[in-house]
Amino acid sequence: MTSNDILEVLSTVLDPDLRKDLVTLKMVDNIRIQDNVIEFDLILTTPACPLRQQLMDTCTNAIKQKFPNAEVHIHTTYRMTQSISNPNLKHIKNLVAIVSGKGGVGKSTIALNLAVGLALSGAKVGLLDADLHGPSIPKILGLEGNMPTVVEKEGREVMLPLEKHGIKVMSIGFLIGEDKPLIWRGPMLTSVLLQLFHDTDWGELDYLIIDTPPGTGDVHLTLIQNFSVTGVVLVSTPQEVALSDVRKAANMFLDEKVKVPIIGIIENMSYFVPTDMPEKKYYIFGKDGAKQLSQKLQIRLLGQIPLFEEVMQSGELGVPAVIDHNNPARSYFFELAQKTAQAIAIRNATMEPTPILRVK
Repeated sequence: MTSNDILEVLSTVLDPDLRKDLVTLKMVDNIRIQDNVIEFDLILTTPACPLRQQLMDTCTNAIKQKFPNAEVHIHTTYRMTQSISNPNLKHIKNLVAIVSGKGGVGKSTIALNLAVGLALSGAKVGLLDADLHGPSIPKILGLEGNMPTVVEKEGREVMLPLEKHGIKVMSIGFLIGEDKPLIWRGPMLTSVLLQLFHDTDWGELDYLIIDTPPGTGDVHLTLIQNFSVTGVVLVSTPQEVALSDVRKAANMFLDEKVKVPIIGIIENMSYFVPTDMPEKKYYIFGKDGAKQLSQKLQIRLLGQIPLFEEVMQSGELGVPAVIDHNNPARSYFFELAQKTAQAIAIRNATMEPTPILRVK
């Protein structure tokens, strides 16, 4: 057995998403052979890859079919893909905006659990609370009353994001009084949002998840006019009143002048599951509304998250459901993180970088 033999075998193994073989995609590296033992590195596009075990099994079976007595050891690592170009944020590989046309659909809960779920898989993740009028991330992450540290770096003062549950977090809620309302006009919102981006020392990040305000307003325009955004994740309940607003949000980003990719849609509160009757499902907001919208718009359905009382409690306690092994929603949020990472990797491999919106 030689390294070329192994490469020849692995050139027959296709990545199920990209439909190209692993050798062409440069996902195989550092092949070592000693006697009948074969070791190599399988380089994934994200640490949250849901196909990890499937790819490893397929590689092992392909090698054993050619060399029955081989002992195969596969080590997985990752090379994070990106399809953005932000000179001022060059250490951040993916900017992902979490968007809902309507408030009250659980967008911040989704953003938090998505960020923590990605971090659980080994990714470097930041969470920016850009819902400037109603910052809720400090509360649901249990960081109320905390303030970021200010340090001098390269001749200017920058803020160090707070860290909890493996993610870096920044919010306007850390900088103002807990009960102080923000009565700001558009230019002030723009200035503050840019400050949160540029004056925060994010370090190296695979993903920066951005929790945006409901609707499509100043914050969203500021975002796409100043940054190359990997894409948008839409959040809605199955209810038509929420779906009508999320359609408007989708149309904004799909507009020919904007051209920000929609990574997918998440249906939150798909159905209610009582704690004392886990076998029951109550479709209190309707059934499959976001699923049907995803089919109509031809965008990916990333997940359908049930409504559990424990999710509300997790927000009150500052413990994300995705890290709580006793929370029935944990597996739903973790699967959501993996599917979102998968969709981002496909987007980066098949689409050009998102252009920054230029306003004439």
